[in-house]
Amino acid sequence: MTICNLTELPKMLEKGQRLLGIDLGEKTIGLALSDPGRTIASPLETLRRTRFSSGVETLCALMDQHTIGAVVIGLPLNMDGSEGPRCQSARQFADNLLKKIDTTIAFWDERLSTVAVTRTLLEADMSRKRRAEVVDKMAAAYILQGALDRLKETP
Repeated sequence: MTICNLTELPKMLEKGQRLLGIDLGEKTIGLALSDPGRTIASPLETLRRTRFSSGVETLCALMDQHTIGAVVIGLPLNMDGSEGPRCQSARQFADNLLKKIDTTIAFWDERLSTVAVTRTLLEADMSRKRRAEVVDKMAAAYILQGALDRLKETP
């Protein structure tokens, strides 16, 4: 379908369709899922980054299973708001995804999402091994929750 501004998403979705949040890491992809009312984001799973085609198959299956209406991808802006190579990589991932999946994609500023999640997990006294297992899907939920909160503010 298309890449759109986050505020345009609600009019493109049918009632009960969920949003899928994606946090693109170098080695993994964190996934989060909104509830059907698009109020709360929950961590879903972490995928190992392998061939793009196998990852797309998994995403297609998850989108069908959970009635996903659109995807929110974290955009790793620099602290000054500029876009660097990681943003280009996220935009390229979105373009490639649109060639394979008929969906709508919006981006959400993910600056410091992993840092915030890691701090929370440290405060919860989670082991290093367990943090490594959950940080990406938790970051995806953090990104998606930010987008959901912004959508609630949109008239």
